[in-house]
Amino acid sequence: MHERSSAGELVNQLRREVDRYSPGGKLPSSRALVERFRVSPVTVSRALAQLAAEGLVVTRPGAGAFRAQPRTTTAPAGDTSWQEVTLSADAATELVPRTVDASGVLVSLAAPPPGVVEFNGGYLHPSLQPERAMGAALSRAGRRPGAWSRPPMEGLVDLREWFARGIGGAITAAEVLIAAGGQSALTTALRALAPPGAPVLVESPTYPGMVAIARAAGLRPVPVPVDADGVKPALLADAFKATGARVFVCQPLFQNPTGAVLAPERRGEVLRIARDAGAFVIEDDFVRRLVHEDAGPLPRPLAAEDPDGVVVHVGSLTKATSPSFRVSALAARGPVLERLRAIQVVDTFFVPRPLQEAALELVGSPAWPRHLRAVSAELRIRRDTMTAALRLRLPELALPHIPSGGYHLWLRLPDGTDESVLVAGALRAGVAVTPGRPYFSAEPPAAHLRLSFAAVAGTEEITEGVRRLRTACDEVLG
Repeated sequence: MHERSSAGELVNQLRREVDRYSPGGKLPSSRALVERFRVSPVTVSRALAQLAAEGLVVTRPGAGAFRAQPRTTTAPAGDTSWQEVTLSADAATELVPRTVDASGVLVSLAAPPPGVVEFNGGYLHPSLQPERAMGAALSRAGRRPGAWSRPPMEGLVDLREWFARGIGGAITAAEVLIAAGGQSALTTALRALAPPGAPVLVESPTYPGMVAIARAAGLRPVPVPVDADGVKPALLADAFKATGARVFVCQPLFQNPTGAVLAPERRGEVLRIARDAGAFVIEDDFVRRLVHEDAGPLPRPLAAEDPDGVVVHVGSLTKATSPSFRVSALAARGPVLERLRAIQVVDTFFVPRPLQEAALELVGSPAWPRHLRAVSAELRIRRDTMTAALRLRLPELALPHIPSGGYHLWLRLPDGTDESVLVAGALRAGVAVTPGRPYFSAEPPAAHLRLSFAAVAGTEEITEGVRRLRTACDEVLG
């Protein structure tokens, strides 16, 4: 982290100074920059590479860096207005328009402005990520024989076996495909299982990225309500009958956003209802490795209890590592596996082998279980800190369920609250929160907020963020 921040500071300094040189003029040598700014040669190299990418300097091996020649002409802007007609004309012939609203996804991906407490993040804070272990794994992976050759299309056998063991049951490596992150795997699964225009059943509320995937594929998301015990089986059966849907997407473990775990008595019932409807269940097992220290034994994935190939399982390493460590698995049984494989190959060919090799190195190292234990303990502390702060400062915000896994809390706002106004007020107060509306594929029953405790630096920032949210609520709620 220090090296990257130093490079950014050096870039800013050099950017201000580059105008002092004539076009083609030589900048100070790398050695001179190292001595002047007291940074490492690596930092200087990164800074010059950034300036070259911006077109401000030109680097010549063995000669140094020079101020780039100014651009003498500016290309005309062009006219892209014709695209509105073309894109709208396509939509007119589609059963379900494929316009994509990515706002619900971008909320958890975009970094907030400096000084803002990040309660809207979807990934672990860098201090919780196994950066050193990932770096060491990547370094070892690069030295493996054949590390840069083409991998098997389905993924490395050893990595597929590792994911299969994690799922359990009778799942084997032959029934696992390696994919580039959970979002990519879910996209492949929906494309394989539902034709454009078809209904797809989703939990309500649910992960906005799932709703966006479905709509981008021309599918019709149909909400099925969940409670503290997961999806309601009776309503699931009714939804299958009413729509004729052949796919149900669910998160049985620490559901996003509610944190619910599918109750033991509902697990078999969900599988039976789907089987009777001739439908698939896409199981998004996204945070199994972000269990809290006090959770107790976890239920097995639904796929481990499914001998009939009803479940298409998605599991990922990303949430427990880094947003850039995009390695996941698709597991399925029966003829659908070949369709999943074909779609994935056409879309992405394969996951880069060095990344797969690095994943194997990481999960096979002693650092991996240590990392999971450390994150498990820290997430429990952060959850308890946020819960206590909310109960003390914001008792009017209902917290119906405190999860024992995952990285966020789901709050119900007082009746009549305007979510968007509160979210804007929170940002003015210096805390970024996630509105509840994007988690519903139809009209929401109430206003909600989702607060993440994983993307902040620590417990002090959680306490400060809740204090700032109190300020926003005082302004908005009166």
